[in-house]
Amino acid sequence: MPTYLTPGVYVEEVQSGARPIEGVGTAVAAFVGFAENGPFHEPTLVTSWDQYTQQFGGFTQGAYLPHAVYGYFANGGGAAYVVRIGGSADDASAPAVAQGDPARQSQVAPTVEVGGFLIAARPGVSGVSVEIAEPDGENPSEDRFRILVRQGDQVVETYDASTRKNVKGYLLNQVRSSKLIDVTEQRGASPTRPAAQTVAVPDAPAAPAPAASGEVARIDPAEYVGDAGARTGFAGLETIDDITMVAVPDLMSAYQRGDIDAEGVRTVQLAVISHCEQMGDRVALLDSPPGMSAQAVRTWRNDEAGYDSRYATLYYPWVRVFDPAVGHNTTVPPSGHVAGLWARSDAERGVHKAPANEVVRGAVDLELRLSKGEQDLLNPIGVNCIRAFPGRGVRVWGARTLSSDPAWRYLNVRRLFNYLEESILLGTQWVVFEPNDDRLWSSIRRNISAFLTEEWRRGALFGRTAAEAFYVKCDRDNNPQESIDQGRVVCEIGVSPVKPAEFVVFRLAQFSDSTSLVDE
Repeated sequence: MPTYLTPGVYVEEVQSGARPIEGVGTAVAAFVGFAENGPFHEPTLVTSWDQYTQQFGGFTQGAYLPHAVYGYFANGGGAAYVVRIGGSADDASAPAVAQGDPARQSQVAPTVEVGGFLIAARPGVSGVSVEIAEPDGENPSEDRFRILVRQGDQVVETYDASTRKNVKGYLLNQVRSSKLIDVTEQRGASPTRPAAQTVAVPDAPAAPAPAASGEVARIDPAEYVGDAGARTGFAGLETIDDITMVAVPDLMSAYQRGDIDAEGVRTVQLAVISHCEQMGDRVALLDSPPGMSAQAVRTWRNDEAGYDSRYATLYYPWVRVFDPAVGHNTTVPPSGHVAGLWARSDAERGVHKAPANEVVRGAVDLELRLSKGEQDLLNPIGVNCIRAFPGRGVRVWGARTLSSDPAWRYLNVRRLFNYLEESILLGTQWVVFEPNDDRLWSSIRRNISAFLTEEWRRGALFGRTAAEAFYVKCDRDNNPQESIDQGRVVCEIGVSPVKPAEFVVFRLAQFSDSTSLVDE
């Protein structure tokens, strides 16, 4: 309480008891795959196709990642994180190098050390030197410096950089788009501003021949799964809270090349499912193997894969799109296009609406046109089919998870709960360390009830009234003295989600008006 010592009029600002809960984003994708350029094992945010091409290059023969990202933005996606894997031996953090693979260690680009940073030339680049110069301005900061990258006698790139990690100008952030050099931190070192100097960067090994032919270096499932300590593969996505869906389109390109066998495909898909289950706020979009008939996919789904998870979905068949890299149509996994469709459905209708009966933009045709009878084999086992309808285009015609639990059968229910849980979690952080009494419980009930009431009004919850749609219980019944003494606040929430009208049945019968006559 303030202390008043002098007579007068005082104005005080008081905090309102209402702390509204805001809904979190529901459609941010993560793609793991092969690209022509860009950093390895570093989740990079892109918000448009143009931004992706600047960071990772365009369409590349033998890679499905560009098609997935292009299809994502074409179908309504707004933001995505891209993790580039495989394809280059100059990545010192790649699992094969970290595990001591001599074949790859021998190809790692040599580096030069400058003030706690290691600088290496990019693959195939030669004749590079780096000059460290004073930054512009009369009173430069102790952490700021300028780096000039020369090739021969010509200055090709210039960066104003900093040694501070928590600023936008950090050196590693600045040179991420460089075409000539890669910069990493020296392990165990604390980088300081380097002295003014010019150093020659050792020539890098020649760029791998597969880059020209559209192929990618041979890899194994460990490249996808990654290492939690090194934050590679799926583990690199754990620190990003925004992600709500994960796709691995280039798992299938590795399978087609023979780098990964059927068991390897199952290993990687189980790993991405496990990642989504552990995070608890994202869903895996899985692709079926290519070239399979409906019966073959049914056998693969039941007998070989056998996945059972409420955090995963499976789509079939592949879609045909135009491929600028080869100049004609090609068949690609559907996960990227479907992720964009999810985002579009969320924006137009809401996360509670099943992302199905929606047109797949950019899909010219399908690898296989399914009949209703063939879908009858697949829909009950959680395979979401993509079908072509006369006059209605190519559409997603399924919205199920891979769960055997009927409560989590529908995809929109899973994603709605992810949305509600994350929104309530972030919107109630103010509760921590507040006095644990009736006033706190009342505030919690009021704030969560207001949020759920708004979701009910939007059509996300089932019920004629808000009382039928949800309940919030936080009082002395579920917060006894023993719980209070342990510093706990328990709030019980129940919601009734809407389910999709998956089977629409109209019963028609003949009607004769003579049946309504009454004998006089």
